[in-house]
Amino acid sequence: MFCDIISGSAPSRTVYSDETVIGFLDIRPVTRGHTLLVPRDHSARLADLDPEIGGRLFAAGQRVAAAMRSGALAADGVNLVVNDGRAAFQTVFHTHLHVVPRHDGDKLSFAKGLVVRRDPNPDETAEILRAALESDPR
Repeated sequence: MFCDIISGSAPSRTVYSDETVIGFLDIRPVTRGHTLLVPRDHSARLADLDPEIGGRLFAAGQRVAAAMRSGALAADGVNLVVNDGRAAFQTVFHTHLHVVPRHDGDKLSFAKGLVVRRDPNPDETAEILRAALESDPR
């Protein structure tokens, strides 16, 4: 599934891209802006992930998290999550980093988001994140 997005044969709302990592909106977001960062080189689990690529994946996570805070999403915080293995709720076996924007006092809406997992306007959300990333000179 993620390999198809990376190759361009499956659709996505891409918000981040470099030579090592691609980032796109989760199709079932916990919160608005929930982004998945995926290494272009396939690895199914953390044990398969080249540590250098893992470092680049995390660096991309820092950059997207900063965009979530500084841009129109105005996040107060960010969760960075890697689910490794079925027991850890990994459902797509291509290593990926969830970047989930959070807002002060959002515990109830966050819990609801775990159940509902919808963004009413994902195209607008993707544009908000791309704009915030473009305004950061890194």
